[in-house]
Amino acid sequence: MKTNCLFLCEDSFSTFAGKLSFKMNREIHNWFSPRLNKNMEIAMYGHFGFALLLLPTAAADYLEYERFHLISTLEPYIDAGKVKVFSINSINSEAWLNNRMHPRHKAIRHQQFNAYVENEVIPFIKMHTSDNTPIYTSGASLGALHSANLFFRRPDLINGTIAMSGVYDLTDYTKGYYDEDVYFNSPCHYLPNLNDDRTLLMLRNSGHIHIMTGSGDYEAPDASRNLSHILTSKGIPHDLDIWGGDMRHDWPTWRAMLPYVIDQKF
Repeated sequence: MKTNCLFLCEDSFSTFAGKLSFKMNREIHNWFSPRLNKNMEIAMYGHFGFALLLLPTAAADYLEYERFHLISTLEPYIDAGKVKVFSINSINSEAWLNNRMHPRHKAIRHQQFNAYVENEVIPFIKMHTSDNTPIYTSGASLGALHSANLFFRRPDLINGTIAMSGVYDLTDYTKGYYDEDVYFNSPCHYLPNLNDDRTLLMLRNSGHIHIMTGSGDYEAPDASRNLSHILTSKGIPHDLDIWGGDMRHDWPTWRAMLPYVIDQKF
């Protein structure tokens, strides 16, 4: 896989980001994805540490977590070499959030995105870390569904997840459409029926399944409780962390949650 790289050091990053000023290494890479048939960018922050793969919210892009200052909250852990962060583009506007597409085509596009992450992004992360570096996914809102789903589907590639303010039933986004691809991308559907001993063992041994949500405006804590109930029924250890009514479905909540987990749980 050939990538193009734009390297931005400390000073140029301050100019590029405007309001942000970091000491950390920051690189932007991109390549043409054969699985998505389009150019895809990835932002990389830091030098060392476990790998954290960020999945954007809704229809956002690979710089969303930077623009909304979540990367700023992770700066101490990035600079200390505790974590190396990778942030990718979403294709949600080409899938479940695109009202002009036929649902079957949305499901196909979702599967293509999974293949892109599994066969292109994960090898890229290993190339920029090591074969033995653990990889954890994270995301907020729709990004939480993607981050959890990618891990639950492929614990042989991904070591755990930090899912914030998610809904883990894909049918909340499919407007009544349901097929095999919806089933296999909806953790609340496929996890109860998961009986593969090898996959269950990897999930049970993860040690880093963190399901987090607020209880404030526009949050859906029952969605996290439901996922937690399913994981418990399968004997999969995890953290369910439900924050208070002052924590709404918005960036201040996620800027508090993610550094807290990295600081206290890793």
